[in-house]
Amino acid sequence: GLKYLTVYAFSTENWKRPKEEVDNIMKIFKEYLEDAKNFKDENIQVQFIGDRSALDDDIRRLMQESEEASKDATGLHLNIAINYGGRDEIVSAVKKIVDSGIASNDITEQLIGENLYTCGQPDPDFIIRPSGEYRLSNYLIWQSAYAEYYFTNVLWPDFSPKDVDAAVAAF
Repeated sequence: GLKYLTVYAFSTENWKRPKEEVDNIMKIFKEYLEDAKNFKDENIQVQFIGDRSALDDDIRRLMQESEEASKDATGLHLNIAINYGGRDEIVSAVKKIVDSGIASNDITEQLIGENLYTCGQPDPDFIIRPSGEYRLSNYLIWQSAYAEYYFTNVLWPDFSPKDVDAAVAAF
C-alpha cells in the first residue's frame, strides 16, 4: 500500500566530505542509474529531487532518462534525493516565488508547498532515521512538520525487510 517513498542518496552537505569519498559515491550512483533500466518492469515512477546543477552531465542525463522511462508508471512513486538539502529546497522555492513577481502579502504556506521539489505529493507520515543519529540532517524540513520519526541504530546499507517490519510495527 506504500505509494510514496523518498530516500536520501546525497545531501548538499555531503560535498564537504573528502573528494575521494564523494567521487566514489557518485561512481556508485552512476552505476545504479545505468542499471536502473533493468527495473522498468517494476512499475515504479522515479523522480529525483534536489539541485542537479552541481552534478556531472552524464549523471544528469541518466537521471533524466530514468524519469522519462518511468513517467507512466502507476505503482510506487520513488523520490531519490540527490544533492538535496531541506533548507536549500525552501530557499529555491522562495526564489521561484519572488522571481514570479508575487507580492509578499500573497505568499502562503500552500504557495511555498507548490514550489517545493515534492509539489503535488503528500507530506510524509513516517520517516525512518537509520544509523543511530537523532538529527533530521536537513531532510524534508518543510514536508516533515507533522511526520512521525523512527530512529534506529541499523545502518542504511544493512537495513533489511525485518528492520522495515519493525519500523512499521512501531508506527
